[in-house]
Amino acid sequence: MKNYLINLENTFREHADSSNAFHMKRYMKNQFEFFGIKSPLRKEISKPFLQKDNLPNVTLLKDVTTQLWLKPQREFQYFTMELLKKYLKQIDSDFIYHLEYLLITKSWWDTVDAIAANIVGPHFINYPDLLKPITEKWIQSENMWLQRSAILFQLKYKDKTDTDILFKYIALLSNSKEFFIQKAIGWALREYSKTNPKIVIDFVSSHDLTKLSKREALRIIT
Repeated sequence: MKNYLINLENTFREHADSSNAFHMKRYMKNQFEFFGIKSPLRKEISKPFLQKDNLPNVTLLKDVTTQLWLKPQREFQYFTMELLKKYLKQIDSDFIYHLEYLLITKSWWDTVDAIAANIVGPHFINYPDLLKPITEKWIQSENMWLQRSAILFQLKYKDKTDTDILFKYIALLSNSKEFFIQKAIGWALREYSKTNPKIVIDFVSSHDLTKLSKREALRIIT
């Protein structure tokens, strides 16, 4: 595992670009450091570390991803999310608590949204009994990023979306003054409108949503 992390870091450092790093850091409100590796190149140089024969044993996954997550450069967090997707069928139900840790640590929209839709969403499909108790805890928490995750985890569910849960959670946060919550509400509704536009129109017309949420929700259907 140690060599895996060292080799990954050395690879990232070899491709660092200080000019890119400056602009990437600025785009993220100067919250995170960057090597300055743009997404296409980062994905290309990450490929060897994501090949099946090179992956860490699943028993080491929490440790590996924790170490990667706590490194300062944001590229490590992006790599972590790609790594986690390789284990979606192997991780046990309790891994949701580690995903929760990642959601509330070094939180910003770029990691939270990807984890919610691409990792948490599939995890709940694999372990459906977790869905309600975990997301109800999140939506009732005071953590904006957990609340956003509870709204967004079904983004890719399409006709498998549990609209009772989606609409209930949106209604609970419909008066939120947080930009990231208002935006998430609109995004979740807009995405589901691709599957069932009528039910989204009916929901928006019958609920007191913020202007931002309404605009985002109806963007592609009105």
